[in-house]
Amino acid sequence: MSRVRGTITKPEEVVRKFLFSKNFRYRKNDNRYSGRPDIVLPKYHTIIFIHGCFWHGHQNCKAAKLPETNAEFWRKKLSDNEVRDRKNIEKLRNEDWNVIVIWQCEIKNKNNRDKRLELLIDEIINIK
Repeated sequence: MSRVRGTITKPEEVVRKFLFSKNFRYRKNDNRYSGRPDIVLPKYHTIIFIHGCFWHGHQNCKAAKLPETNAEFWRKKLSDNEVRDRKNIEKLRNEDWNVIVIWQCEIKNKNNRDKRLELLIDEIINIK
């Protein structure tokens, strides 16, 4: 687990480069907000989390399959992550932030990525 990067993951880079290419300006990994969001768009009062399917327990996703070894440890660890995510998102929404979650599997292949990122622009602009 020591090799697991907490920031600057490939999915985060993809989303950030896309937003920057569309002239969106953002803050990254801003620890002033609950959950230390991956992307904060202050102008649009929007926060974006880019979740890894395994680490954040994406339901009905192949990448979120529990390991067979030490299953109880992983079940508790990932369950705690999901609870923490829900609390952070709820707290941000109570502070009137618009929260968007992008899952790793949504942007894994090129076709899905293009569709999801275009949808992301619509979500950001229509929220304002």
